[in-house]
Amino acid sequence: MSRDPAGGRARTGEAEGADAAAWRDDVARIREAGPRHILFLCVANSARSQMAEGIARSLAPADVRIASAGSQPTRVRPQAIEALREIGIDITGQSAKGMDQIEGIPPEVVITLCAEEACPTWLQPTLRIHWPLPDPAGAGSTPGEEMEAFRAVRDELLARLRALFEGREPA
Repeated sequence: MSRDPAGGRARTGEAEGADAAAWRDDVARIREAGPRHILFLCVANSARSQMAEGIARSLAPADVRIASAGSQPTRVRPQAIEALREIGIDITGQSAKGMDQIEGIPPEVVITLCAEEACPTWLQPTLRIHWPLPDPAGAGSTPGEEMEAFRAVRDELLARLRALFEGREPA
C-alpha cells in the first residue's frame, strides 16, 4: 500500500497499478501527438495546475509552450509555491488565469487535474487527458498535513511529467 496524494488514505497496490498503467498510456498518447502547446486545467488554477505548469516548464523542450488555467481562477496558493521551491522550481512569477486568457496557438493537449469537483471543459479540438489528482488545498487537519498533501501531489505530477518529457519511469 502507498499513501494517497490526498494526504493519508491508503491505496491498494492493485488500484495503484491500474492508475499507473492509465497515466502511462496517457503519456504515450501525448508523446505520439507531439504537442507544441500543453494546457493544464483545474477549477481555481491555484494548486495542481500551477504545480503542473511549473514542473512541465522545467522539463519540457524549449519549443513546447506550457500553460495552465482555470474555469474560476483565484490566486496561486503559497503552499504550491513552497512545494515547488523545495525541489528548485520557482513559480512566483506565475498567476492564476482564466481559460479565456489562453492565447497564441491552441493547445494540442489539455490535461485536466480535477478529482473531487467538476473539471472545466476545453471546447476546442484537442487531445483531452484526465489525471484526477486530489485537491491538496484544505487537506488534512493541520497546516503540516496540508503541506504534505501538496508535496504528494507535486511528487505525483513530477513522476508523470518526467515520464513524459524525460522518458524516465518513476522509481
